[in-house]
This record gives sequence, C-alpha cells and structure tokens, in this order.
Amino acid sequence: MCLCEKCGKMMALIVLILGVVYLLVDLNIWSFWGIKWWTAVFILAGLGMFCSGGCPMCLEEGKKKK
Repeated sequence: MCLCEKCGKMMALIVLILGVVYLLVDLNIWSFWGIKWWTAVFILAGLGMFCSGGCPMCLEEGKKKK
C-alpha cells in the first residue's frame, strides 16, 4: 500500500482522530459504542487500501516503487 502525500495526510488525520476518541474512552469520558480498538484498526486499514486503490496519484507512486 503506497500512499501519495494527500492520502497519507488524510490517513494521518483519521488515525489522530481515532486516537483521541480512544483516549476519551480510556478516560471514561465517552463511550465509543463498544467498538474494540482492533476493529477500528481493521476498518482503518481497509479504508486506506480502498482509497489508495482509487487514487491515480497513489497508483502512480506504487508503480514508481516497483
């Protein structure tokens, strides 16, 4: 999975938001619908693969690295 700069920044933002949400869950401030952290990681990985597969810049980056 090769990400272009734009997709990399978007994924970093999503990971940051997810981290803050789970911090709030750990501090018993917010109940995050009972979703476990590993479920969120699988969803995040799937989202990243799905988005990079449709982004022309990501596909171009992947071809450069091969």
